Amino acid sequence: MSKIALVTGGSRGIGFGIAEKLAAEKWDLVVNGVRSEDQVAEPLAALARHGVRVAYARGDVGSAEGRAAILAVCREFTGGRALNLLVNNAGVAPKVRADLLETTEESYDYVMNTNLRGVFFLTQAVARDMVAARKADAAFFAAIVTVSSVSATMASINRGEYCIAKAGLAMLNELFAARLGADGIPSYEVRPGVIKTDMTAAVTEKYDKLIAGGAFVQPRWGFPDDVGRAVAALARGDFPYSTGQVILVDGGLTIPRL
Repeated sequence: MSKIALVTGGSRGIGFGIAEKLAAEKWDLVVNGVRSEDQVAEPLAALARHGVRVAYARGDVGSAEGRAAILAVCREFTGGRALNLLVNNAGVAPKVRADLLETTEESYDYVMNTNLRGVFFLTQAVARDMVAARKADAAFFAAIVTVSSVSATMASINRGEYCIAKAGLAMLNELFAARLGADGIPSYEVRPGVIKTDMTAAVTEKYDKLIAGGAFVQPRWGFPDDVGRAVAALARGDFPYSTGQVILVDGGLTIPRL
């Protein structure tokens, strides 16, 4: 049977970089996003050119209705069987970068619903199916990869709600790794650093200066392709005895240095 992955937020940025690497390794894909299907026709076509099947699941991960819509597309695409791989990548930034003392409940809820709450309940639903599939067939491959951020451990006081959500994802990964280990389903966290996407476009000058000033061990921006390579390695099963672990893709940004 074909290998099937769901990549949330997979039509642009880091998510597309991940989806492209999986497609190159012949994974059939369900790509999730919130844009209309005509707006994502180009990236979906690019993925299909790898000779794989691609479906689009429009839905907001942050809402119960959105998650139900995504899972309905997955069930139709897989013919009712479990996904082999869930890549939790969809995420939002605060609409306004406000000082920690000015963060609003509206902004907090907006970020947390998509970046943490939605990820938890989507993973829960997919994991239930994976466990059932593994019990029916011990050879069935299943894995979960959650894309977080170096903001899980690096404090940014003008987007505290984002940092809290990413720190929560670090524990989410460990929780699902602990729960699913006996079922033979690994869970991993991929933690990118500064990646050149539309989300970081507004702060290009800030990070250009940091890179020029030596803040990064590898003095360049990261790219979606860098994250995609890491996820593809996990999806191949190259780290079979490393469940719960964090794969840093940050160019050495978080290495403590004197």
